[in-house]
Amino acid sequence: MKKLISLLFILLLSFTLNAQENTDAYSYKVETLDTTIKTLYAVISGEKGEERDWDLFKYLFKPDAKLIPSGKNKEGIYEARFMTPLDYINTSGTWLVENGFFEKEIYRKVDTFGNITQVFSTYESFYSETDTEPFMRGINSIQLLNDGQRWWVLNIYWTQETPDNPIPMEYLPKD
Repeated sequence: MKKLISLLFILLLSFTLNAQENTDAYSYKVETLDTTIKTLYAVISGEKGEERDWDLFKYLFKPDAKLIPSGKNKEGIYEARFMTPLDYINTSGTWLVENGFFEKEIYRKVDTFGNITQVFSTYESFYSETDTEPFMRGINSIQLLNDGQRWWVLNIYWTQETPDNPIPMEYLPKD
């Protein structure tokens, strides 16, 4: 019995240390608003066949965070779909790896009050980092919390640009 308890203690300690190492390894990626947003874009981006670091992806989000894509349904009515980070991984993770996907921020508008921040982040999407023309553009509305220790993503709510819903000039780079 003592051997079993000792083995369980060692396994628990090992699991705790591994979890702590992951936290320590990722902590610099959420120290600032800028590093958090850059990490968010980088972690989903990669060439065809390149695995993503889903542990890092999940690390960015506060528990109960949501990813909310929106767009028109077949009847032309705007809808929103609510996903957890794990739902996103399960529904999009394989596609990202099989097709290659790079999402690049091209413009950012930030509003902060106290510990809450709202970021309107305009993006362009590519299948490969070497592509010169995006296959899609849109805006991510990202809500974040700074708890005094780090930045947390609470929600990402986004929609793609369409011919009848172009990105307004105020959310595009000023050349």
